Amino acid sequence: MKLDAIDRRILAALQRDARLTNVQLAEEIGLSPSPCLRRVRILEKAGVIGGYHATLDRGGLGLGLTVFVGVKVERHHDEPAAAFRKAVQGLPEVISCHLVSGEADFLLQVVVPDLAGYERFLLGTLLKLPGVSDIRSNFAIQTVKAQGPLPLKHLPNGEMSRNS
Repeated sequence: MKLDAIDRRILAALQRDARLTNVQLAEEIGLSPSPCLRRVRILEKAGVIGGYHATLDRGGLGLGLTVFVGVKVERHHDEPAAAFRKAVQGLPEVISCHLVSGEADFLLQVVVPDLAGYERFLLGTLLKLPGVSDIRSNFAIQTVKAQGPLPLKHLPNGEMSRNS
């Protein structure tokens, strides 16, 4: 999908505040409400906008420990890796999972209440996942920058792939 300057302004505004009403959004980007809503719906239908989310305070919810976990699987191109991927999908403590290059095969971001909670999760769940051969844990001491907006200005020629 090719994005023009108005689409980029819409996306930037929604990344900043997804609770904007259509009227507020239209006013901010300089369109009337009807064409603005039409563009938002096109972006949603194309999958460029995949949903709207609230940012929650982990510490305030009692989920004060973030752990980055490198996981090696027995064979990362075979059934063990596929079984691992499927199992990870059902773990609410794992808020992201990436297939990576380097020492680990997968990098997980795990959120738990505390060190005892991570120990329970590690021993009771992670080590029992199919195909796991090694786990390395790195504990976040401080969040310097949380997940931020995507850098829309870096899209080549204004084009965007749905699979990016």
